[in-house]
Amino acid sequence: MDVGIWSFPCYVSPVTGSDLFSAAPETKKLDSDAPEPVSPSHQPLAARMRPRVLDEFYGQTHILAKGQLLRRAIEADRIQSIILYGPPGTGKTSLAQIIANQTKSKFERLSGVESNVADMRRVLAAAANRLENKGLSTILFVDEIHRFNKSQQDVLLPDVESGVVRLIGATTHNPFFFVNSPLVSRSQIFELRSLSEEDLLALLHRALADSERGLGFMKLKTEENALRHLARVADGDARKVLNSLEIAALTTAPGSDGTIHITLSVAEQCIQKKAIVYDGDGDAHYDTISAFIKSMRGSDPDAALYWLAKMIHAGEDPRFITRRIVICAAEDVGLADPMALILAQAAHHAAEFVGWPEARIPIAEATIYIATANKSNSSIVAIDAALEDVRSGRTLPVPEHLRDGHYAGAKQLGHGKDYQYAHDHPDHFVPQDYLGAARRYYEPTDQGTEKKIKERLDKWRAQIEAAKK
Repeated sequence: MDVGIWSFPCYVSPVTGSDLFSAAPETKKLDSDAPEPVSPSHQPLAARMRPRVLDEFYGQTHILAKGQLLRRAIEADRIQSIILYGPPGTGKTSLAQIIANQTKSKFERLSGVESNVADMRRVLAAAANRLENKGLSTILFVDEIHRFNKSQQDVLLPDVESGVVRLIGATTHNPFFFVNSPLVSRSQIFELRSLSEEDLLALLHRALADSERGLGFMKLKTEENALRHLARVADGDARKVLNSLEIAALTTAPGSDGTIHITLSVAEQCIQKKAIVYDGDGDAHYDTISAFIKSMRGSDPDAALYWLAKMIHAGEDPRFITRRIVICAAEDVGLADPMALILAQAAHHAAEFVGWPEARIPIAEATIYIATANKSNSSIVAIDAALEDVRSGRTLPVPEHLRDGHYAGAKQLGHGKDYQYAHDHPDHFVPQDYLGAARRYYEPTDQGTEKKIKERLDKWRAQIEAAKK
């Protein structure tokens, strides 16, 4: 059976934008000539179970719990321009449809995939005419707004700025990167998060019990561990978990008593291996590498290995990973363990040489080594302090005795005069001014190898101070 038939999108009226399954009394039909709705029986379970009101909405309590700003705005029909962003299946379109059902404003819908500039200008002109002649405001929902290019997004800006339309944008991409800054600055940004396993489990139970929109009309017997497996592997995606349940119910043959048994084995077959949310140029990409680096810096090898495994599973370029390991070795381990940088470089070259899947081994070794190594960021503190001194302070001249004295005429200028060759002195050290000013940038810690460096440097600095007296 072609399981792809269960992933058709919910039909939404392009005129009203309202949820066509909402038969509750509070639902308004905003336009009498809207197209005929698709029969509920022909829609996938995920579409039929879309929440109609906020009390049916699962998850997102950080923005939709009672008393939270977005919930208050929706209930009071005081929605201003907003942008909703988050992973697939977290309720962005459903929220827009709830607003469509509740608002007294005209609700228009555009798609970042299908709509063009002509569609946008038509909707915006109608909104301006409606506001001027009827005093009726317009809410414009733009699904996948990140798909609009800069010019298309610019078309929206004047009418959003003037209040002709109130924008609701939905996107899976971080709007601070993929939506024009002027639109972002005129909108409230709300981040939707992946649903928890418990939220998805509650959604599955509701779908099984609902005879009108769910699967309650079927004779089903589901094992709790099967439902938990679906909720876990769906990875926070409500659409995916409901579609998987429906496939299980519709493709499993009933037993002799006419009951369809959904066991763990059936559930495992009906939900695909979870696809890691990992966009190569978006939030998941940078958030994961950030967590990876911070786990190594924080000396947690287990957390670092998890984030590494996620990147490997998602098909990340091994060079991208190893470059960050090299940086971490230099920045966070530093001279507390000089071998960390050497091992990181070796892992980088080994990964390039062997490729996946074997590259996972040297990369994991470097990850574990750096995570468990002594840490010191004294080198980066030192070089940054010196750079700031060069940028902001008076440029120091090179002292005469340190200048190059090997070319003809240099000695006549006094270059190199009185320079003392360190190897001619005990311990290969001689107290000597190498800067011409009092500066101290490098302060070694007492971590690992740097503790020995600190002991030597303290001894040398003491000799320099003594020589000044």
